Amino acid sequence: MMDLKQHVNHQDLSRGEAPKVLEADVIVVGTGAGGGMVADILSQSGLRLIMLEEGPLKTAQDFKMKEAIAYPDLYQEAMARRTKDKAISILQGRSVGGSTTVNWTSSFRTPEQTLSYWQHEFGLTRLTPDSMAPWFERAEKQLNITPWAIPPNQNNQVLMDGAKALGWKAEIIPRNVKGCANLGYCGMGCPIGAKQSMLVTTIPAAMERGAHLYSRTRCERLIQRAGRIEQVDIRAMDNNGQPTDRVYRLKANHIILAGGAIGSPAVMLRSELEDPHQRIGRRTFLHPVAATVADMKQRVDPYSGAPQSVYSDEFLWRDGVSGKVGYKLEVPPIHPVLGSSIIPFHGLEHAKIMAGLPHMHASLALMRDGFHHGSVGGQVELDDYLAPVLDYPVTDYLWEGVTHAMLTMAELQFAAGAKRVRPMHMDAPWVNSWSEAQQQIRALTQKNIRTLLFSAHVMGGCGMGDKLENSVVNEQGRFHHLDNLWVMDGSILPTSLGVNPQLTLYALISRLATGFAESVK
Repeated sequence: MMDLKQHVNHQDLSRGEAPKVLEADVIVVGTGAGGGMVADILSQSGLRLIMLEEGPLKTAQDFKMKEAIAYPDLYQEAMARRTKDKAISILQGRSVGGSTTVNWTSSFRTPEQTLSYWQHEFGLTRLTPDSMAPWFERAEKQLNITPWAIPPNQNNQVLMDGAKALGWKAEIIPRNVKGCANLGYCGMGCPIGAKQSMLVTTIPAAMERGAHLYSRTRCERLIQRAGRIEQVDIRAMDNNGQPTDRVYRLKANHIILAGGAIGSPAVMLRSELEDPHQRIGRRTFLHPVAATVADMKQRVDPYSGAPQSVYSDEFLWRDGVSGKVGYKLEVPPIHPVLGSSIIPFHGLEHAKIMAGLPHMHASLALMRDGFHHGSVGGQVELDDYLAPVLDYPVTDYLWEGVTHAMLTMAELQFAAGAKRVRPMHMDAPWVNSWSEAQQQIRALTQKNIRTLLFSAHVMGGCGMGDKLENSVVNEQGRFHHLDNLWVMDGSILPTSLGVNPQLTLYALISRLATGFAESVK
């Protein structure tokens, strides 16, 4: 495996050195699912690239399968990022490869219902299932995305067993892995390079073709003149991920923002770009996640084996596309630090729950936000230090979905043989039967902080559309108000997806980057 740290085209700007190359054809801001695919395709076209990554370059030899090392190294705010009101925890990557380095490998095509909604509501008439199919196929082949062939671990088997007992549909999850050892530590970086993330696929390929990678550097501001971005100010970060006073200026013919659905709007806001309809940073969507925890009779060892391999879409479209919020059912891995942080209890009660970790099963419901008039998502803002924060009010529309999902998950876990179940809510004790769970959950007051919510998927904030009034970029990913500024990452999605986003981004950004390369030629 190539040692990217020693590659002549990589510089870690925390070391005090100035960038060796200050000009390129294209500057790509971010190295996650969007930036990685952009770099791969544009480097194949012979364009000179500079890639910028705010986080460090960590590779397989750095991944020790230890949470205390991985979370500070690989996640935004050491895995402590939250919404403005602290109600929702956000798990988001911050290293070369972005969230593709730390995600759980679940790979789904964009639902046809989602594409249809975008066509009708945002004028994205070219994004049809037929037109996207070749791009999905391309990404699946390139990144070895296939349904998981090994039997699910016991953690995922609970979801399969409960769904079958209730007559609900449940399927095997496609994963982007090659030579996977079924370790179960995907969220801490793959120590054997089996996960086909941007870190081990497109980024090394682009660097071999001449692309330059600067890690630990933040895109601070875009400087515009005469309808174009003339230069890019970047700031070196220190070894702890904090900004330094060293600022450098880069130049390129085109700038492509791929810093993610919080990072890309933040760059545009810091740059004070033209925004007559106040669209930048708005309609930023999560899949807000509610959870229940079960104490199973059998050991499930939720920290062992492929993290996610079973899902159920039984309730994803439970009231049509634009009715009550639908949700996808999955399970998370539960490692000690992650588990102890998501369980909203304290002291002896908390210790007792953690002592039962081998028998603990958690069920997740990913809320499909953004398809209803009362579902407008959140807004990226800048704090006093010009760092981004996400203001994401949890509406009554979402709270109804949380209650419905908690009922669903408790029913499933009891159907799979749980001894007792507990919603992730500060006011919810253990219950010993499905009938007790129904009474308890319906009586709960869903409220910020009292109800545990989190998300690993951030989308929107620079949405695509055919009108200036409802979007930030056009269907090709170009910013409406500047000729040479493009956005190609999860921020361009007009709504949430209803599925884990990485395959959508691989396919959609490949399509946009290919079109960009052809237009530049």
